[in-house]
Amino acid sequence: MTQAWRWAGARSKGTSHERTGSPCQDYGCASEIESPAGPVFIAVVSDGAGSATHADVGSKLASTTLLRLAREFLAGSPRSSIQEEAVWEWLDAIRDRINVEAKRLELRPRDFAATVVAVLADDSGATVIHVGDGAVALKALGADAWTVPSWPFQGEYASTTSFVTDDPQPRLDFVTVEIQISELAVFSDGIERMVLDFTSRTPHGPFFDRMLKPITALTTPGRDIDLSKALQSYLASPAVCDRTDDDKTLILGARL
Repeated sequence: MTQAWRWAGARSKGTSHERTGSPCQDYGCASEIESPAGPVFIAVVSDGAGSATHADVGSKLASTTLLRLAREFLAGSPRSSIQEEAVWEWLDAIRDRINVEAKRLELRPRDFAATVVAVLADDSGATVIHVGDGAVALKALGADAWTVPSWPFQGEYASTTSFVTDDPQPRLDFVTVEIQISELAVFSDGIERMVLDFTSRTPHGPFFDRMLKPITALTTPGRDIDLSKALQSYLASPAVCDRTDDDKTLILGARL
């Protein structure tokens, strides 16, 4: 029996950008679509590179383009049929969209550099699409532990990662998990040090259990506006900002 999803999502400008008057360089979006195999929940988060002058535009283009392409694909095909080749086509479309905007503004594509991390989840499992840092955390139906199928990518030097605009092509992690998912979280690198243990390469389960508890209590499918507002307030609170001055985005989802 297929089940719908309920979710909340929010982003918050980092205190470092507040001080400089810079825009929030994160962007996130989510949607549920009815595929031939039942409902699929799609969540996408992108973090613009701090060194890119138009990172906020790049993250929005990366997120919204990937969401649109995933929705178009899933309207006619089940999630389980997604192959890595198709995802490379989606990334090429994102790069083309950024190239058009860069040309219009007489800028370089790297001025729009951004990561992208996405999850597509249905009754039978999940597909993770990951370029750069940030991550997806998943909890299987009936399980106690959380897992991170694709770990944030760290470059050769500190605070470096991969971006969709990388030349000649980005570094892609494409992971399919064929286990029924009950809860999930998608987040940018602004909170990854708070919620991931980089020594053991494990997620901090109590954090995700606490954050998902209000979502699992919802009885109506779709995005909950009140919980999304509460999530935004939490991301902007001293409890978070005292530990990170970066932009932060978090999308939480649970099966009804």
